[in-house]
Amino acid sequence: MDSNKKPSPRMSLAIEVEFRRSYSRNSNYGTLKNISLTGAFLEQKDLDFKKEDKIQLTFNVGDRIRKLNAIVIWRNDSGCGLKFNHTNNRDVQIIDDLMYYVENKRISQKGVLEDIFKKVG
Repeated sequence: MDSNKKPSPRMSLAIEVEFRRSYSRNSNYGTLKNISLTGAFLEQKDLDFKKEDKIQLTFNVGDRIRKLNAIVIWRNDSGCGLKFNHTNNRDVQIIDDLMYYVENKRISQKGVLEDIFKKVG
């Protein structure tokens, strides 16, 4: 990893994901707590991942099942930092779609709250 590169901007979120080691049949579940085009933080306290472990994430965006490959780059007691292993432009598009979906959901929730406050106030 180039230490002169700035990390991609991260977006906070809380989305449930299924994940498994690339070579495993057993799945686990956790929560993506932030995401960028290059990586994410996976919250899951019972992980036994090691640095460089390859995993596959499965999640639902707009009623579509999406899968992404990632590599564990660090780990702590709360979870692990992931670097996405993009193999084509479709992988980047999946992450971009997820970020767009999360942002639009926030905007619509904000609009609902503003309407409620106008009626109450």
